[in-house]
Amino acid sequence: MVKDDCIFCKLAHGEIPSTTIYEDKDFRVYFDIAPATKGHCLIIPKEHYQDVFEIDAETAGKLFALATVVARGMKKVLKCDGMNIMQNNGTIAGQTVFHFHLHLIPRYDGDGVDFHYAPGEANMEELAMIAKEIRANI
Repeated sequence: MVKDDCIFCKLAHGEIPSTTIYEDKDFRVYFDIAPATKGHCLIIPKEHYQDVFEIDAETAGKLFALATVVARGMKKVLKCDGMNIMQNNGTIAGQTVFHFHLHLIPRYDGDGVDFHYAPGEANMEELAMIAKEIRANI
């Protein structure tokens, strides 16, 4: 399915110009126009999936396999020191465009970008109970 009112559907199908790195029948990889760092790109499926809760496992697997290939190419060309691979789901998690997409963000020493979080403390009993409930729902 493609949504007429989705900007990423339009990007995925070439209706909005982008600097495309790679494209096949399922995905488009293009540079972000508001990059966190030099080389920041997005991988978007051509089918519309709102988020990780909607995308099927086969498409997600193909997307991540593509991400590894693109990331290696980016590292070789950009000579980055590392890379963040990010995917946000829901407003609370920072999702602003509701079409599943994966960010590949090259990292450079001293780039000033900070995606860290403050680690909390785990309660092992609570984790065991939650794990049991999740297993029952997989």
